[in-house]
Amino acid sequence: MRSTPFSTLSLPAGAQQDAPGRNLEHARAHNRRAVLDLIRRNGEMSRAEIARRTALSLQTISNIVEELAEAGFLKAGGSVRGRRGQPYVPFSINPKGGWTIGFNIARHTITGALVDLAGQMVAAEEIAQEPATPAILTPIIAAVCDKLLARSGAQRQRVLGIGCALPMRFDLGAISTAPPTGVPGWEDPEARRRFRDSLFAPVILENDAVTAAINEHLNGVAREIDNFVLLYLEEGLGAGLFLNGRPFVGARDNAGEIGHMVVMPDGRPCGCGNRGCAERYLSLRAAYEVVAADPDRLTPAALNAAFEADPEAFAPWLESLHLPLANLIHILEMVLAPETIIIGGPASPAIVDRVIAAAEPLPPSVSAYPGRRLPRLTPGTIGRYAAAFGAAALPVYSELSPASIPSLEQ
Repeated sequence: MRSTPFSTLSLPAGAQQDAPGRNLEHARAHNRRAVLDLIRRNGEMSRAEIARRTALSLQTISNIVEELAEAGFLKAGGSVRGRRGQPYVPFSINPKGGWTIGFNIARHTITGALVDLAGQMVAAEEIAQEPATPAILTPIIAAVCDKLLARSGAQRQRVLGIGCALPMRFDLGAISTAPPTGVPGWEDPEARRRFRDSLFAPVILENDAVTAAINEHLNGVAREIDNFVLLYLEEGLGAGLFLNGRPFVGARDNAGEIGHMVVMPDGRPCGCGNRGCAERYLSLRAAYEVVAADPDRLTPAALNAAFEADPEAFAPWLESLHLPLANLIHILEMVLAPETIIIGGPASPAIVDRVIAAAEPLPPSVSAYPGRRLPRLTPGTIGRYAAAFGAAALPVYSELSPASIPSLEQ
């Protein structure tokens, strides 16, 4: 993988180091990431406060802050006089210090978003595109990158990485690309490698539900939540799991494939070969089957527009949701005991609110305790560019928490 500015900040180009030197640089890189993550999460901070929160010496923090400021990742604020002692200078993330690009590669659309280092989306693009292989999509993705950079004025050399969210699990086998919600060609590791090597910045591929969960933890409603499940409602259904502050991906990175969890025995047939799978009830495709003659032409934008025009047309879908959704929630709560279950994806807030309402009354579980800080079901970051925005978080998350998510394919 090509190095990003976070990783190589203090190493001269071409420098060679012995093992102790490499270990020392590894520790320095870890500390830089820790400082960046702390400031990103908490906003403007002084050197003394950073030292206190990280348990590093003030001299070490001063050196790290100076390096990060010189590299353009941090910016200094105006001098502040405290209640006692000398005035101090607070530091914050410099939004223009770097950018990331995220793509949501769905079955009928490609959505791209350019996000600054502070986590704000500064440009976005959506194009219609039928399911296609990595080779076909490579020049299309590259062209959208060019458009986003030109529109925003962002510098190409300061792009830290490109994240791509896909509606599949890698190396899962038949269920990963089971029709009608899979994407063709992306199960081939060599095709994915060529795709990554063809773009101008480091590329990270990830499942869309895991991507959405990382986005919620970095930028959304789960910033202060360490244990949650995100149900990603798209054409199919997936889950991103955060346990003890870290993504949980399981053996072979396949945890969270709940769209094909049987919640209604002897229920509706599914393309994976089972019957009664969760996504045959809880998915945008299941909703679209109620109101559209050709669900294979599904797009979230069309679904949202149809719901806005005639929400009552979706009543049969919403009425069919209660039992399979309640069964799914009960299983997740009893097995994982999350602080909350987040429902996210490109569906409109109005649709997600109706889905949450359809789950009531929720079944008794270990999560039904008095004095809860959070509701058992929570709407997530919802909108047209939510998945692309989440994909743009992957390069930052990979750098700030490099050991936290082993499924990231780089």
